[in-house]
Amino acid sequence: MRQGEKWVLGLIGAVALFAFAKGLWQSGTKKEADPGIPFYSTASPELARAGSDLYRKLECKSCHTLWTVRNMFESVPAPALDGIGSLRGEQWFYDYFSSADPQTILPSRLKPQYRMPSYAHLNEQERRTLAAYMASLKVQDWYLQETRKAEYEKLTGKSYRQ
Repeated sequence: MRQGEKWVLGLIGAVALFAFAKGLWQSGTKKEADPGIPFYSTASPELARAGSDLYRKLECKSCHTLWTVRNMFESVPAPALDGIGSLRGEQWFYDYFSSADPQTILPSRLKPQYRMPSYAHLNEQERRTLAAYMASLKVQDWYLQETRKAEYEKLTGKSYRQ
């Protein structure tokens, strides 16, 4: 065996030994149990279908995310809708969607072209369906505080204080 080959084999052996030692060290440390995905929906299959159809029809996805990871390159800082039903009730959503100017209910610091549009033009059943669907988007209790913090900071631009 040549000198260069010995060095390469020695280096490979050292890397393998390091990886083995790191694995042994990490197996001895305690790991927190994964609590699972915090988001869920209480919607019936019919409501889920009708609500997601409206979500697509109204192009809510162009500003909001739902059941997905947010793209950090998106230009509209609209809140994610995962768990939004744990923050607001169905009647609140209905009033919000029915308002001619939603900013009177929930002020926005976004530029006018990025603010939530009015859905008062939708018929009452569509607004009720959309409100029920949004109210069904829940978050587990252990994650609710983080959701409240994120919504507050997104809406106000200020740090959240408990």
